[in-house]
Amino acid sequence: MTFYELLWEGEGCGDAADLAEALAFFQDLKPKELSWQEVCADPRYAPTIRRYRSFEAFLDNEDEVETILPTLEMLEAAAPKAAIDAAATPETDGPAA
Repeated sequence: MTFYELLWEGEGCGDAADLAEALAFFQDLKPKELSWQEVCADPRYAPTIRRYRSFEAFLDNEDEVETILPTLEMLEAAAPKAAIDAAATPETDGPAA
């Protein structure tokens, strides 16, 4: 079974069983004050996914099958709908006068 290692800021930060789970994991790492566009523009964050043939292959230090650099579109598509709605709606300080 395929295994995904997740990296954030160049460091291993988690794992996932599939690509959807991997992209969802990054949602919790994204600084709340930044958009995905800002995160993707800043090379220090560099969300990265390494796909391995299996968990055993990962443990045996085999090379990854592929390295996936999630795009802005991939990360935004994995964002919870509530987060997308909040980003699209400007916040106000109170009721309109």
